[in-house]
Amino acid sequence: MYKKGLVVALTGASGIIYGIRLLQQASLLKKNYSEIHAIYSKNAARIAEIEESIDLVNFLKSLELSGFYSSDNLEAPIASSSRLVGFDMVIIPASLNTIAKIAHGIQDNLITRSASGILRLRGKLVVVVRDSPLSVVDIENLLKLAKAGAVVLPASPALYPKPKSVDDFINFIVGKVLDVLGVEHELYVKWKLN
Repeated sequence: MYKKGLVVALTGASGIIYGIRLLQQASLLKKNYSEIHAIYSKNAARIAEIEESIDLVNFLKSLELSGFYSSDNLEAPIASSSRLVGFDMVIIPASLNTIAKIAHGIQDNLITRSASGILRLRGKLVVVVRDSPLSVVDIENLLKLAKAGAVVLPASPALYPKPKSVDDFINFIVGKVLDVLGVEHELYVKWKLN
């Protein structure tokens, strides 16, 4: 089914490469989405610099996105649910702080506000949680999101594709996100018996 748009949000959790790699698949995403918007937190920009030596804002500028915004920008078009009709959203990586806020209806930044709008409109919300281990509080927050309609996608790569590099692990998780969004790809080899 053709969707109007996709929001990709990058939070300050470790594993920023997952979000970067997803956004690098923009040409694939555009086969299903007419608009792609990105949101980044200040912590995401810092983690991109620390983990990947990437200037996140310059990276986002280099992509052909419909728009990208700081999470502090509550005047961005996607801050209003009236602009999110037909949209899906992926939070990758999703910090436990962001998950807790969305699970409890706190809309104090553009990421949490957009995610709440997506849930209200029954769009697909995918949260890629990377943290481990998880406390009971974390699990309850994820359960609340799942009950509200979100897809909880832990960054737990499988070994059946016989990964040979860290890139293979990253591509597996990004491929799983694309699977949930219904976007065809060849990032990992699908399961099959010999």
